[in-house]
Amino acid sequence: MVLKDELNELAFDKYELLPAVVQDYLNGEVLMVAYMNRESLQKTLETGFTCFWSRSRQKFWQKGETSGHTQVVKEILYDCDADTLLIKVLQNGPACHTGERSCFYRHIPFAGSPREKEVK
Repeated sequence: MVLKDELNELAFDKYELLPAVVQDYLNGEVLMVAYMNRESLQKTLETGFTCFWSRSRQKFWQKGETSGHTQVVKEILYDCDADTLLIKVLQNGPACHTGERSCFYRHIPFAGSPREKEVK
């Protein structure tokens, strides 16, 4: 669990937000990226479930509150600049609102990429 001293080390941006990369605890797959403010981080620490701040709706939300696709927090790390969180979770159901397991399911082909030949 993040201690009070570590919370004070975090470098929230000018909107008092931190990006949070959510990763599958078991296989390392990146599931989604969302934002946390102090309140949502505190709620995550207290409940053991991911909670975020919606920039578009300007409100707090808990992942899975409507879909049931919750994320059980197993580990929280922060980067060397203390401005990004990595949250390792056990994912229940799909992480993406589209029904995909991960929000990162679309590809941009580039020269030499394995998918470049598939797109042509």
